[in-house]
Amino acid sequence: MSTRSETADQRNQRNQRKWRELTEKVQEAGQYTTRAEAERVTRIVLSALGGHVTGDERVDLVRALPEEAARVIASQIPVTRPLTAPEFVDAAAARIDGSTPATARWDVSSVLSVLSDLLDQDLLTRILDQLPPGYALLFGKAELTPAR
Repeated sequence: MSTRSETADQRNQRNQRKWRELTEKVQEAGQYTTRAEAERVTRIVLSALGGHVTGDERVDLVRALPEEAARVIASQIPVTRPLTAPEFVDAAAARIDGSTPATARWDVSSVLSVLSDLLDQDLLTRILDQLPPGYALLFGKAELTPAR
C-alpha cells in the first residue's frame, strides 16, 4: 500500500538530512575538524540571530531553514535593543568556549555566510534592512549604502 503523503518518519529523516547538510556546509566554511563542532557553533550563532530578526522576516526565515535550525531561531525571545555587529560577535564569543574576538568573528561569519547562500536574496535583504549596519559583512555580503 503506497501513500501520497509523507509519513512522520520520512519527514523526520528529511529534516535530519537538511540539518546535517547545513552543518556540513558550516563545517566546510569554517574549516571545523568535526561536524559536532560545526553543529555547536551553528546553534550558538542561530540562537543569537534569533533574537534579532523579528516580524515577517523571522517567520520567513524559520520557514526557509531546516526544522532544527528553525526551532533554534523561533525559540529566542526578541531583543529589546539590537546589538551592533561587533556587539553581536562579542556576545557570540561569550557563549563559545575558548573563543577570542577573531575566532568568534570567524565562527559567526562561517554560519551566517552559509545561511546567506541558503536564503532567497529578497529575504536576506529584508533581514539585513532590519539589522544595524555592519551585519552584511558577517553574512559575507558587501555593506551597501545609498548614494547621497
